[in-house]
Amino acid sequence: MKVALATYLASIPDGVAKADGVKLGEAVAARVVAARANDGSDAPDNYRPRTTPGVYVPTPITAASMWSNVKPFAMAKPSQFRPGPPISLDSKEWATDYNEIKDYGGKTSAKRSPQQTETARFWLMVGPPAYHPFARHLVTVKQMSVGDSARFMALVAVGLNEALIAVFDAKYHYNFWRPITSIRNGDIDDNPATDREATWQPIDNTPMHPEYPCAHCILSGTVSGVIKAVLGTVDIPEIAITSATAPGVTHRYTNLMAFTDEVANARIWAGFHYRFSTRVGTDMGHQIGEYVVKSVMQPVVMSSQ
Repeated sequence: MKVALATYLASIPDGVAKADGVKLGEAVAARVVAARANDGSDAPDNYRPRTTPGVYVPTPITAASMWSNVKPFAMAKPSQFRPGPPISLDSKEWATDYNEIKDYGGKTSAKRSPQQTETARFWLMVGPPAYHPFARHLVTVKQMSVGDSARFMALVAVGLNEALIAVFDAKYHYNFWRPITSIRNGDIDDNPATDREATWQPIDNTPMHPEYPCAHCILSGTVSGVIKAVLGTVDIPEIAITSATAPGVTHRYTNLMAFTDEVANARIWAGFHYRFSTRVGTDMGHQIGEYVVKSVMQPVVMSSQ
């Protein structure tokens, strides 16, 4: 990171403006770090596995069980956007979504197309590389000013942080089972339309946290919500992104709805999330993105006097 910063700064002519800019940036960064001290992000994982005395449960450590207690940047509390509970296991919708992911999300699915498999693997990428490049490319193609681009990227970063807090709040609150669990236990959900498949597996290892709602969906929805709130439209200049989990593949987007729909479908085709969970996650993201843009870092209106 230091090398990248030095390379970038070397491209800017030396002078008072450059020196003042660097000084301001360092001061802002220091204030942000100080403000986030003791925000709970480094708390130990204290998730308590649910079991009965003496009965084995899988032992890998869960992911981000403490994140629902992290101090938000913009939200009033982590549960501010918590959705209602997952759908009932005895419902027709559960059977429909169960059988969709069972058919299309399995590692050896005969129904999933090669393009769907590529998309599923493309969105196996996680963390900052999954969404920050999308925002950075938009800054470039829109030729945003330094001020506008700084505010936009900050809004995206804050939005993604709030989205993670909100989604882990909901995930650990509802503790809903993943497809690899439900499909291998399809005979105990009291729904005659969900048949058990004892050896079913998803495309890749299931992330180690509860299923509901879809985290990738809330993250993509938040990015989409921020962009729509800032630009006032869902149509965007073409954005091209790549993925370390699908080498040599480039995906292109000109519409935010197409972007979030692809991410949602990818998580179903990968065998990680049910359709209802993707819808809830995307909607949460849209709400959070819009909320962040309207709540923090408002543009300063300069007086004409």
